[in-house]
Amino acid sequence: MENNTKVTEFILVGLTNTPELQIPLFIMFTLIYLFTLAGNLGMVVLILLDSRLHTPMYFFLSNLSLVDFGYSTAVTPKVMAGLLRGDQVISYNACAAQMFFFAAFATVENYLLTSMAYDRYVAVCKPLHYTTTMTTGVCAWLSVGCYFCGFLNTSIHTWNIFRLSFCNSNVIHHFFCDVPAVMTLSCSNRHVSELVLVFVAVFNIFFALLIILISYLFIFITILKMPSVEGYLKAVSTCASHLTAVSIFYGSFIFMYIQPTSSYSMDTDKIASVFYSMIIPMLNPLVYSLRNKEVKNAFNKVVEKLLSLSTSVCTYNAQATIPTGTSTHQTPVLCSL
Repeated sequence: MENNTKVTEFILVGLTNTPELQIPLFIMFTLIYLFTLAGNLGMVVLILLDSRLHTPMYFFLSNLSLVDFGYSTAVTPKVMAGLLRGDQVISYNACAAQMFFFAAFATVENYLLTSMAYDRYVAVCKPLHYTTTMTTGVCAWLSVGCYFCGFLNTSIHTWNIFRLSFCNSNVIHHFFCDVPAVMTLSCSNRHVSELVLVFVAVFNIFFALLIILISYLFIFITILKMPSVEGYLKAVSTCASHLTAVSIFYGSFIFMYIQPTSSYSMDTDKIASVFYSMIIPMLNPLVYSLRNKEVKNAFNKVVEKLLSLSTSVCTYNAQATIPTGTSTHQTPVLCSL
């Protein structure tokens, strides 16, 4: 195994060296991260609280939300710290950890989207067998398999990169330790590592895409055979959110990773990286909630409960402040959220 590493830390170039842009970018990424945090963790809490959402579809969606939060958290806080303090140094081990967790969660999402496509296939094409096919055990094993494959693949990626020697430049022309950006710094012969990277990435993405495409091929055939317009619209609505998420996710990752590092363009790929590491995790909760009546109803139900609880607390506090024997015909105490 080749590892004559002399570099103990890396310097991240970041998104910009222009001081005037750093604070606006910090504010923008802070807002994006807060929306990501609220949207994804809020989706998980919503699914846990509403028993009507305890179905395979929303089980996978809750896992997708956790994964989105995970791989955004692997990158965004470090970027924000660099913009605010100007500290672009990251240790060798921290760089390896950032690469590992980002790639792991992204690969898990790849397989989760595949599992969700299969779930939609069963729901649309075999509705009478849905409850017996997508059992709790099947969903649990699919979920465990997604995480296992994701972390196993990423272990290979991380070992494949950090077995190389880094003995010249330690300046990463990126805002986080992404695989292609770190690999270009190696002073070793990286031909084999590039082949492993491309092969594993191609296998992960195209294997998942193949299953998704086959699932949707059968779904569309079934939809076209539906005699009722209502059933047709319901089936299309059921699959629309997932198709949107799939298009956004795979479009950006294919652009980024299915290419040799010799054709790696730093500035172009920085923009793509912002999109898939920060924007996609923020968009997914919106994609799955804006057109989803069940999620909207669950959200409204939770809001109504919170308002009811707030009103009850305010009423109790108002009554507690009225002295004994005092007329109850007083100006009501208002309570605002």
